[in-house]
Amino acid sequence: MDCFIKKIFEGKPDNLAHIQFQKFSKGEFKDKAMLKARNSSGKFTISTTPEYANEMVRSMAEKLGNNKTHVTGIVVSTKDLSGELEFSDKKQFMGIKQYVIDREMTGEEIMQICDKFPNSFIALSFKANGNELKIKPKAPKSKPSTKAEEKPKIDFCKLITNDRKIVKEYIFDEEADNFKNIEVKHTFFINDIIIPDELKNEKDFAKIREMAKKKGKIIRGLDIDGKILKKEIEFEA
Repeated sequence: MDCFIKKIFEGKPDNLAHIQFQKFSKGEFKDKAMLKARNSSGKFTISTTPEYANEMVRSMAEKLGNNKTHVTGIVVSTKDLSGELEFSDKKQFMGIKQYVIDREMTGEEIMQICDKFPNSFIALSFKANGNELKIKPKAPKSKPSTKAEEKPKIDFCKLITNDRKIVKEYIFDEEADNFKNIEVKHTFFINDIIIPDELKNEKDFAKIREMAKKKGKIIRGLDIDGKILKKEIEFEA
């Protein structure tokens, strides 16, 4: 399950990549999709900001497969998921609903949640075949800001794995093949909002916001064992 940044840099943005940009307006957005990782003799610890949560859950669910594990965390949604999602508790504030998960699940069951609710924020923690994922059970900030703010902490998600294939889903740069310590951050430049022709006369602004694509560029900054690199790509997602 490649992360949305990798999909964009490989020219293969999909609907999951599109969802990542739904909340963005035009502008420059610094310190997004940040991660840092450490390689200790083939054991990798990857910490990230919230953007990677859903993809990490998917990746680890694929790893788990039909096996069961204890899963804890929350599914965050603006929609009422009662009757569609099995949960042990529900919290609500300012229209945002948090559904608490605390039960045994298979990887397939976790994947069903990801597939059924792709627009929800899925913050689940569990172990899978020697790998461990921990995500803070809280909703991330709802809106990105263009204002100069304190640099975000890179500690919302934490993945511990010895599977290099999983590592490559997030750290896909050839220059980082043998890293010991790495930090990655992105700046998003949204220059255009593209509304599909079939929505030109649409009055439902929520539908327009959901369907409109964002066009611009992404700058990927890397610090690989003290070596600073910068990459840039134009995108539409």
